[in-house]
Amino acid sequence: MLNISKNTILDKVDLTQYRSFQRMGLPRANHMFKRWLLVTLGIIIVMLFLPWTQNIQTNGKVTTLLPDQRPQTIHATIGGRVEKWHVREGELVKAGDTIVFLSEIKTEYFDPNLVGRTGSQVAAVEGSMGSYSDKVQALENQIVAMQQELKFKNEQLRNKVRQALLKITSDSIELVRAKIDLETAQNQFERAKDMYGKGLIPLTTFEQRNLKVQETSAKKIEAENKWLISRNEFDNARLELSTVENEYANKIAKAESDKFSTLSERFDAENKLNKLKVDQENYRLRSGFYYITAPQDCYITQAIVAGVGETVKEGAPVVTIMPAGAKLAVEMYVRPIDLPLVSLGKRVNFIFDGWPAFVFSGWPNLTFGTYEGKVFAIDNNIGADGTYRILVEPEEAVKPWPTALRPGGGAQCVALLNDVQVWYELWRKLNGFPPDFYKNGNRQAGATGADGKK
Repeated sequence: MLNISKNTILDKVDLTQYRSFQRMGLPRANHMFKRWLLVTLGIIIVMLFLPWTQNIQTNGKVTTLLPDQRPQTIHATIGGRVEKWHVREGELVKAGDTIVFLSEIKTEYFDPNLVGRTGSQVAAVEGSMGSYSDKVQALENQIVAMQQELKFKNEQLRNKVRQALLKITSDSIELVRAKIDLETAQNQFERAKDMYGKGLIPLTTFEQRNLKVQETSAKKIEAENKWLISRNEFDNARLELSTVENEYANKIAKAESDKFSTLSERFDAENKLNKLKVDQENYRLRSGFYYITAPQDCYITQAIVAGVGETVKEGAPVVTIMPAGAKLAVEMYVRPIDLPLVSLGKRVNFIFDGWPAFVFSGWPNLTFGTYEGKVFAIDNNIGADGTYRILVEPEEAVKPWPTALRPGGGAQCVALLNDVQVWYELWRKLNGFPPDFYKNGNRQAGATGADGKK
């Protein structure tokens, strides 16, 4: 009855007529469960060969694409006292609009006519500089005149020296002639003396020869005196020439000293003038810093210094602003192991906080409620938390981002990589291999293939 022999009776006996045989057979649920297992196994096998998009999932936050469009704080350029607020928090202001007005708190700037009075000092110093310039010009003219006068004096004294030299020459000739005449007279006197002693000439002739000797001796002494006087005049002329040169050299040196002293005074005045001009410009610019204005079109976020009458230190924050019309972006952070898989222009999907979405990370075409972007910039330096920051800009041509997004909001980021089969992705996950990365049809260094080899 167990129907275990080779001689079966199932084709000869209708077992359905017997209730006991019906109770001994397998229940229909077992056959259905078997079929369900087979169908499920087939579905799983088919799903293993479905395409799967590898991805990198990380967190990020909404920011702005450009640095000048991010929230910023406006500081007080000068110290002052808050006198009046011209805006309120949350208000949209244009570039150049006044946000707050400050009054002066330093005593050296209390004078309302400080700029004008400084301008008067500048004009006075400029006038004194003109006088110094005129004095320098006059001294230069005086130096030129003294140099010309020295030149004329030198020429005159040189002529005088030459004349004295010529006179010495003439007097020396006269002296030589007087010496020759004296010697001739003496010779004649000696001959006359001999002749007189022999009685050949009379006494009168002898006395005439003696008188001639006396006359020529006197002329010789006179010529010698003239020659000595000429020598003295020549020496005096040369001494006068040297004296005049020294005298005018001293005068010119004194005039040049006065000139340089005047130039020094003019340079001091010029230095003072430049300082006064700098002070005047600083005073003029400082008066413009009393009004703290908006650097660009922006929203007033928060007034850090509240009320009227509070004192603000130099460089202290006054108000925070958010630039208007900022182009939003998302900054996401990836691990160093995933960084080589990200490149400029890479596609990234976002789920923004507050915007519900249904995400199928492996099948991005079935995803609903996400927004797309592309990688705009990648940091070259790792952050303090051991991740790299990546800046992603909107992909407006695909789907515009929500207009209600604000900087600082959270975002879940899914960077899409290579398309593989589901069985390979499961195998890769179980083995802990990094995602595959292909570029231009070539596998990059560090990517892992289906065979598990690099």
